[in-house]
Amino acid sequence: MKYLFFDIECAGVFKSVAKICAFGYCLTDERFSILEKEDLLINPQGGFHLTDRKGTQGLVLPYKYEDFKNYPTFCERADKIYKLLENEDTLVCGHASMNDVKYLNLESKRFHLPPFRFSFADTQFLYMNKIGDFTRQFGLGTIAKELGVEFTPHRAVDDAYATMRVAQAMCQAENLSLPDLLKKYQITLGQIQDFEVTQTTSIPFEKYKKEREKAKAKREKMRADFHIFADREKRKRAKDGKLKDKTVCFSHALELTDALAKKLLISAFSQGARVTFRAEECDIYLAFESESGQRLQSAISQGARVFTPEKFEEFLQVE
Repeated sequence: MKYLFFDIECAGVFKSVAKICAFGYCLTDERFSILEKEDLLINPQGGFHLTDRKGTQGLVLPYKYEDFKNYPTFCERADKIYKLLENEDTLVCGHASMNDVKYLNLESKRFHLPPFRFSFADTQFLYMNKIGDFTRQFGLGTIAKELGVEFTPHRAVDDAYATMRVAQAMCQAENLSLPDLLKKYQITLGQIQDFEVTQTTSIPFEKYKKEREKAKAKREKMRADFHIFADREKRKRAKDGKLKDKTVCFSHALELTDALAKKLLISAFSQGARVTFRAEECDIYLAFESESGQRLQSAISQGARVFTPEKFEEFLQVE
């Protein structure tokens, strides 16, 4: 078996279009000895509109953009790309593979080419399973730095090479082949066929997702219970007091404290306060000191005073 590590760069990515400008790959044998390594530069047949994942900051690719009009088009490169990815004797692997596979899907549709059909592994997902952390994604640069792999970010062939080195390092650390390492962490390969893409998954990841969904459901129930409590208690709101004509809002984290949140709300009602669950509508926003986020910023931008639970109790002189 051979391993094909690949990476894709695009001149621009939109909802239904991904203008691929580089397909970099590193083909190795099972011992990670390089058989082929190439950067297939592609005329994207369109301008460069580069942004980060949030769609705001411009990225800079390590290429001369003006040269791309002289390179072969995706259709002209397609035959080689299909043969590389669809070789039955090759295990395909990328880093954060879903994005690149989706780009291939969009380009094959854009140019009315046959759908891609291959399975793929993902070094990012493998690393997350290896360290048992699914709470965040790990960029290629972050993992490569940890493993001492140097490369030029966003040059497709270098990203592909770095992906290979990351996979190699993980395999060598456990003295396993790449297929055996995937098997050890109970990983199912992602797939693309008939223009449908299925992402990589694993038994530990599916368990994590279920636990996360269960925790989310619990939080939503606790928040709903607090809202019901607030609707009931507001009937007892004093007509006068220190917070007359003032509206109080609780942070989501504070709403989940149950006893503390209810105590603070009763105190606020006793001083004539109203309650809202929309941060932008409040005069007073209650949150823990360590909190940040959009709700807090919305309250501040509307001129709300922000109190921690302790400061709010002092403000109301609650025993």
